[in-house]
Parts: sequence; structure tokens; C-alpha cells
Amino acid sequence: MNSIPFIIALRYLFGKKSHSAVNAIAIVSVAGVAVATAAVVCVLSVFNGFQSVLTDRLDTLSPDLMVTPREGKTIADGDSLAAAIRGIKGVEVATPTLTDNALGFYEGRETPVTLKGVIPEEYSRVTAIDSLLVAGGSTLSKAESSNPALLSIGLAYKLSMFDYGRPLLVFAPKRTGRFNPANPAAAFVMDSVYVADVFQSMQDTYDENCIFTDISLVRDLLLYDREATAIEIRTTQGADINKTMEVISSKIGPDYIVKDRLMLQEVNFRMVQIEKWMTFLLLFFILVIASFNIVSTLSMLVLEKQDSMQTMSAIGMNRRSIAGVFRWESVLVSLFGAIIGLVLGAILCLLQEKFGFITIANGSVDGTDMAYPVRLETMDLLITLVPIAFITAICAWVAGSFARSRL
Repeated sequence: MNSIPFIIALRYLFGKKSHSAVNAIAIVSVAGVAVATAAVVCVLSVFNGFQSVLTDRLDTLSPDLMVTPREGKTIADGDSLAAAIRGIKGVEVATPTLTDNALGFYEGRETPVTLKGVIPEEYSRVTAIDSLLVAGGSTLSKAESSNPALLSIGLAYKLSMFDYGRPLLVFAPKRTGRFNPANPAAAFVMDSVYVADVFQSMQDTYDENCIFTDISLVRDLLLYDREATAIEIRTTQGADINKTMEVISSKIGPDYIVKDRLMLQEVNFRMVQIEKWMTFLLLFFILVIASFNIVSTLSMLVLEKQDSMQTMSAIGMNRRSIAGVFRWESVLVSLFGAIIGLVLGAILCLLQEKFGFITIANGSVDGTDMAYPVRLETMDLLITLVPIAFITAICAWVAGSFARSRL
């Protein structure tokens, strides 16, 4: 007897109704759930794709591990600390870097810049900066000019500086000494760098106003000796990152913080996750609105099947079983819509992932169009079923209650 409501509901779903409007509304109900479900799958997959792109791009300018001071701005003797870290098992390269703010000046145009001093030969092994050059110039380690520098693409456009033969003046405020209002220029240290090339990492943190140059020049400009703001580390291939972090932390002591690549970009990843689930919440409300069609469809079906309900009552079906017919009808409409939506969303994502029909203009490092990133995950398909199950339960309860009220 328990299977009878399901069989009747299945017949009602596929059977021809006496009023064509009921058929049309039923189709719209299934289509509404399907489209909303497909949208959820596609949006979640897009956010997964952007997270993958973010993770991949971390490999370019983010080291495997970074050591920074727990308190204060600089490490007192960055060179010695880097040398100590190099001797730890699992560490391939450990290089000091010095980062601070300065002012760039070129042909009457000026802008704040982030100045980062590196040891070129070591830094090119820690990061993939040499692969990000876009202007056909030279790397820092192979540049023939004195004081070579790599400019971010954003900074090069701000200053309209693409002439490698002209100097870029860099000003940094003196950290020590008194300030003389009568001679403001004396409060700054000035030096010049020559652009070896322009890089583009597709990360605003670096692309907006960053300059990479030799650490010795930055130390002279900032009046430092052996200080560093960080020690950037590349681990040996196959090394356990977490274990290497623990070993480094125990050896250098509590005065320093060791972070891996993901911890360095924790804020960016958190923002992607927040945006992903806020969008999921908005799409959930769209699913709720789509479910109103299910309620209206079942309400009209109940009214149409008034005589059939009396017949079912006459042959011995109780009120609960008759209401169960329409509860099952609600489940079937939602289920078919969800299955169609999941399949449709998965197919669209897989096609985009493989063929890249939708592109982002100038989205690649080399300025070419990039396929809109998507990555389909099984867990997201399962998560999508959660709000559908909730909506189905509500619709089934409403449909069953309305059917019982008409008996």
C-alpha cells in the first residue's frame, strides 16, 4: 500500500492533464528548478576555477616558505639568518629580501612605489619572476646596466616608462637624523635605477606599483646595513613543507614567524571563499523563488484531481495516503528538475573547462585572452542538493496539507 501513492504520483507527473495550463506550469516548474540548479553548479565551479588560478599564480612570486620578524619591521641580521636556514634539511634556497615604500619620479611624473630588494641569482630560484617578463628586456641577474630594476606593468603604465635607457629616480625618507623644514630635500635619500624589463604577475599586490632591484641598492637607499624584512625560502623537491616549517621554527626560535605559501595569501583565499558562499546563499533564494512554481503546480493539480481523490478515498485509501500522492508529486518535480540541472551544469562546466568558449580579455600574463576558469568538484554537486532537499521537504508538506484540506 505504501508504494501506491508513489505510483499514482508518477502517473500524474507524466500523464496528460485535462487542462493544458497545468502541463505548462509543470514544465515551467521543472525548468525553473533545473535552471537554478545549473546556475548554482556553474557559479560554484567558477569560484573553484578562480581559486585554482590564484593557487597557480602563487607559484610565481610567492616563496614556498617565508620567515618574518614577530615584532618590529626588520630582521637585524638577515644575511646571517638566511645562512643559518640554508643549512636546514629540506631547504634548497634561503635568501634575504628587503621591502619598503618609496617615491618614484620620472619625467615630471611621480607615484608611490613598493621597493623590494633581492639577491637576483637567489631570488630567481625562489620564485618564477623571470617567467613573468613581458617587454623583451633582461632579467636582473643578466642585466648589463648598473642598478637594474624590474618594474611592474601597472607602474610602467603610470609613469609611461618603457625606455630602458633612462633612469628612474627613487626617493626614500631618512630613517635617522633631524628634519630641516628649510631644506626638505635633505630629508630624503635619492638614487636611480634603470629598467631591465617589465613584469606582469596578474596579482594586484605586485602589479600595481612594485619595483624589484638589488638588495644592496635598497639597503643603501634606506640606510640599512644587513637588515632584511623577510627570508624567502625554496624547499627541496619532495620535501614535506609542514615538517620543514616545524624544523625551521624550532631552530630560529620564537622571535620569528614561518609561513607557507597558502598562509601568506590567507586573506585572498578567505575572500574567495566568502564570495563563493555568499553567492551560493543568493542562488539559494533564487531556488526558493523557483519552488513557488512547484507549489502552484501542485495546487492546481489537487484542484484538477478532486474527483480522483474521491475515488481513491472510496477504494480505501486514507487521508494520509492521498496526501502522500501529492507529496510524492512534489518530490518528483524537484528531483527531475535537480537531476536535469546537475547534468546541465556539469556539462556546461566540463565544456568550458575543456574548450574555453567564454574568455576574459587580456586575462593571461602575456596579455592574450584567457578562458574563464572553472573547476567542477563532486562535493559542490552534493552541496547543491542540500538546499534542494530542504525546498522539496517544504513543498511536499505544503502540497500534502493542501490536498488533505480538500478532502
